[in-house]
Amino acid sequence: MLFSQQKLTIPSLEKALQGRATQMPVTNKHLVLGSVLKEPFPEGFEKIIIGIGCFWGAERRFWQQPGVFTTAVGYAAGITPNPTYEEVCSGLTGHNEVVLVVFDPAKTSLEKLLQVFWESHNPTQGMRQGNDRGTQYRSGIYTFSAEQQILAEKTRNQYQLALTQAGHDAITTEILPASEFYYAEDYHQQYLAKNPNGYCGLGGTGVCVT
Repeated sequence: MLFSQQKLTIPSLEKALQGRATQMPVTNKHLVLGSVLKEPFPEGFEKIIIGIGCFWGAERRFWQQPGVFTTAVGYAAGITPNPTYEEVCSGLTGHNEVVLVVFDPAKTSLEKLLQVFWESHNPTQGMRQGNDRGTQYRSGIYTFSAEQQILAEKTRNQYQLALTQAGHDAITTEILPASEFYYAEDYHQQYLAKNPNGYCGLGGTGVCVT
């Protein structure tokens, strides 16, 4: 029980794992889109980091969206530098399982991608998503500009109205300026393209963004 509760609480700096200076090596080519996973990205493209539970299904949901140039899974919004998957799952890094989404604003918009974000999960569940429990499964939007921050907060408020009318609880999504994005291990990248029958825990509320 103590360990379970520990995994539902962001650790303090003193209790967080130390991590390492070495970056996780990843193949710099998207298995589905054929694009690069790492910067530099094409000039004028934008990026956003999102967390909606297990990052396998989340990444697939976003690489399927028109106008998305590339996606990559990783860890963000925590403490431990360059964590491993096992360390993140321990609850001692503070990180969230996230997806880096890079998109062409001439072909799509952040507002459209945020609609996908809100409708693809239940953002009212705190440190879990469905049966997946732990700090790494929390709902989150991590922004790269003041404009993105404002839009994320605006769409949250709009979606809260729709959720409240449908009888759902308050949104627990954290909306923060993006911190360091640490790439996850290579086998996690485009996992459901490599393992078509793999686990996908996505499940929305059924409430649409209005």
